Amino acid sequence: MTEPRKPIVEMPLRVRYHECDGQGIVFNANYLAYVDMATFEVEKTLFGSHEEALAHGVDVVVAESNLRYRAPCRYDDELVVAVFLNHLGTTSMIIDFEITRGGDLCTEVTTRYVFVDPATLKKAAPPAAVREVYAALLPAQAD
Repeated sequence: MTEPRKPIVEMPLRVRYHECDGQGIVFNANYLAYVDMATFEVEKTLFGSHEEALAHGVDVVVAESNLRYRAPCRYDDELVVAVFLNHLGTTSMIIDFEITRGGDLCTEVTTRYVFVDPATLKKAAPPAAVREVYAALLPAQAD
């Protein structure tokens, strides 16, 4: 039996009025803002802050995002953004996000991040210390 994935962080948030569109639901682009906010919470959890993560000589940029909308979210909904490391490559990683309301899945987001040198923004493998932190979060592989 496979154990359920444990999130790196679970970030609560409440939908604000200005995040909704004319139909009264969260405007689609705002889900990426929620994911971005959760990514900073991951850095805070793993390294202490965004600045401390940068001090390791590496940053990440978004290379690709895929969103799947399962249920609409509306003004004043209390949501939770759960973050899971899916894959760690040599110069990139894939992170899955689940946005839920009351335990019900509303939106799934998969984002591929590329590690870059903060000074040049050129692709670069993360230092071993950073890689080890992320590698420890990978889901266990079934034998």
